[in-house]
This record gives sequence, structure tokens and C-alpha cells, in this order.
Amino acid sequence: MTQQVDAVAELVAAGGVVVLSGAGLSTESGIPDYRGPSGVARRHTPMTYQTFTGDAAARRRYWARSHLGWRLIVRAAPNDGHRAVARLQHAGLVDAVITQNVDGLHTAAGSARVVELHGRLDEVVCLDCGNLTSREELDRRLREANPGFDAAVTAVNPDGDVDLPDAAVAAFRVVDCAFCRTGMLKPDVVFFGETVPASRVARCFDLVERARLLLVLGSSLTVMSGRRFVLRAAKRGVPVVIVNQGPTRGDGYAALTVDAPLGRFLPALTDRLVAAPVDVVS
Repeated sequence: MTQQVDAVAELVAAGGVVVLSGAGLSTESGIPDYRGPSGVARRHTPMTYQTFTGDAAARRRYWARSHLGWRLIVRAAPNDGHRAVARLQHAGLVDAVITQNVDGLHTAAGSARVVELHGRLDEVVCLDCGNLTSREELDRRLREANPGFDAAVTAVNPDGDVDLPDAAVAAFRVVDCAFCRTGMLKPDVVFFGETVPASRVARCFDLVERARLLLVLGSSLTVMSGRRFVLRAAKRGVPVVIVNQGPTRGDGYAALTVDAPLGRFLPALTDRLVAAPVDVVS
């Protein structure tokens, strides 16, 4: 892995890097991805916006499962990969982070100028009045509405959803917006079938176009939501480096690809580029 670290370090050393991260960066924090080594796509279909808004029974199943999954997500902590990205940013090498993840772990690790492309699980929006509340507050309300609800969780997914049998959620009670009293609540994240706000996409395109290097970390780039930034970088002549476990749909546009676990590769890359702090003994 040393040669790969050296090759990426040579490209990152000049700075001006924009990071594009995906679910593969959070797997070592206990949050599986959809398509990588810990992927769940084969046994679980993510909720779509159309189903969530149009099917009350499906919405109840989602909130029952997500209510339990949130307890696992909220306990997740940044891993060595997240901390390495923050170190590179503090050293002036990374200008900004665009993340497809909704777990907030980049910010928790100390990164700044983070664009959360698909939103955050720790916020909830009312689809009727637009009021934003914290997931912590919703968790309290759901606990009050469903005393004793504590079904066994078999697996947690990247969006905080978990696998539960239908029988376990039949009696689960969903709550409405506490502000307008009748509005439908939804995690403030972009569901499958929903579009990312245009202003957010425009900001990401601007970051990519101004970058000297686009560094993709832990994304298969299977969906256009993330792959479009690789395509834009290639179109504008911005070099692309991809570090991921397994092939990606952006490999053909990359100046360099590395197949490696991010929790090992990124700390090694950071140590190669950033001097460790020196303890001063008085």
C-alpha cells in the first residue's frame, strides 16, 4: 500500500482538493454501505419519496424501523478515515467536503465547509409547513406515543432504516408536525426518487470547478447524484483520484484509482503529508 499512498500524496500535496465522500467512508463507524463489502442493497430496498408520501402503511413501517435505527446511528462516532480528512483540511490541503452521507460524521470529526448533498438524519422537516425540528425531539415524541416499542433489530442501513418484520410495526403510531399539528414529517434527507435542491447542487458544481483535484472516497458512484461531479471534473480538466473498495462507475474518468480500506489508507496518507504535532516539554 506504500506505493499507492505515495502516488496519491504526490497529487494531494499541492492542495486545492475537494473531497467527495460516500457510504464506504462510514462503514468502519458501524454504518454499512449499499454496494461495498458490507452492502445491504441485495436484501433491502431503500424507501422512495413517492412511497413515503403516498402510502400511509409504508410510512408507518418506515418510521417504526427508522425510530429504532436512529438509536444506532446516533451512537456512531467518526472513524480514522473521517479524522484523516479533517486533518488534511486543517493542514490547508482540502478546501471542502461534499458528502453523500447523511450521518453527520464529517462535521463530528472536525471538518468544516462540508456540503451534505443528501441532507442530515438528525433533522426532521414538515412537508406541509416546512418547519425544521431536531431528530432528538422527534425521538422523544415517538417514544411517548409508543411506550414499550422495542423490537429486535436485525440490520441497520445507511439511511438509518432497519430490517423489521411487518408484525412488529403493525401497532406503531406515527406523529404529526408539532408546529402546524397536521403536517407530515420526514427526515430532512433526500430519498430515492427525490431531487437534491438545485442551489445545493450548484454549490457543489462550483466547488468542483474551482478545485485543483477531486478526491473521491468510499463511493461506488453508481447513482448520478454523486457521479455527476466526477463527470463535471473530467469535463473541466480537474484531475480525479478515487479511493474505494471495489470498482466504481467513475474509474474511467480517474487519473488514479486505489482499491483499499479507507480506515487504513487515509491515516497513512495524512501521516505522509501532515507533520505530527510535537509535544513541548518545559
